[in-house]
Amino acid sequence: MVEKDESSPGGISEEEAAQYDRQIRLWGLEAQKRLRASRVLLVGLRGLGAEVAKNLILAGVRGLTLLDHQQVSPEDSRAQFLIPAGSLGRNRAEASLERAQSLNPMVEVKADPESVESKPHEFFTQFDAVCLTCCSRESMVRINQICHKNGVKFFTGDVFGYHGYMFADLGQHEFVEEKPKVAKVSTGVEDGPEAKRARLEPAETTMVKKQLQFCPLREALAVQWRGEAAAAALRRTAPDYFLLQVLLQFRSEAGRDPCPRRVPEDSQRLLRLRREVLEALGVGAQLLPEHFHSFCFSEMAPVCAVVGGVLGQEVVKALSQRDPPHNNFFFFDGVRGQGMVECLGPPK
Repeated sequence: MVEKDESSPGGISEEEAAQYDRQIRLWGLEAQKRLRASRVLLVGLRGLGAEVAKNLILAGVRGLTLLDHQQVSPEDSRAQFLIPAGSLGRNRAEASLERAQSLNPMVEVKADPESVESKPHEFFTQFDAVCLTCCSRESMVRINQICHKNGVKFFTGDVFGYHGYMFADLGQHEFVEEKPKVAKVSTGVEDGPEAKRARLEPAETTMVKKQLQFCPLREALAVQWRGEAAAAALRRTAPDYFLLQVLLQFRSEAGRDPCPRRVPEDSQRLLRLRREVLEALGVGAQLLPEHFHSFCFSEMAPVCAVVGGVLGQEVVKALSQRDPPHNNFFFFDGVRGQGMVECLGPPK
């Protein structure tokens, strides 16, 4: 059993050691202590937000604040499993609180019914990590700048129909990675090239300290695609990056996401934005097929589960400083059943 360390807010009690036994065996006591000392802000409690909340609460962060000013709508019943039946019209964060807290009584879960737009600079700096969903591009960029300047781990993600993404800006991030120990074979007795090669001892591992530099969201979304070097990079880049640009512009223009009740109207708007946005980026509109808009409506519960699993795990990895993080985008295409990591930003 592990006794509680009273001198540290991240100390683990015997009860916590029993609760998180599997995780401690997986990534170690020190990583779990760092996780238990962390406070996270989660903005947006639709389907993706519910998945992320569940994963962070079960992982055992110290505190999780659920921030959402919107009311529960009929569409929330498709993917949002934290909201009980009969909650139509209630605040989404408050309606999610009871079920979220019941997942793990050791985590302090709070609901904040205010708008993220109304929150001052200082509000975000009290957290160790901030995770945004359902936010406008302008809000994401603004809050990311605050987090980047103050050493707060920043994440954002969304699900649009069959497509989903997440982005991370961890600043200058240090972490440890478990690697197999490399042992050199003695050449005293054996001879030949095989004896001189290093061999891996699968039973023995060592912890290697590493460091990664992340760029802010503004820079990741402002990549230049004109020129020969950019053309080569374009061939390697997932079309989902450009789909995200179109969908974020839709959200900025309409103040909402593509709606299943407005398919004809929103499909025409998406087709127009495909042309305008992609041409402004310096790439052809043909990069996205004519029928791309058919797969961008509502939140698909399975897509929320995949993207929410990845996003929640990346928050856990960042806070525990264990294992290499995704730098910096993760895209999921539910039509093809494919996920991909892309590192996009200014040239290094």
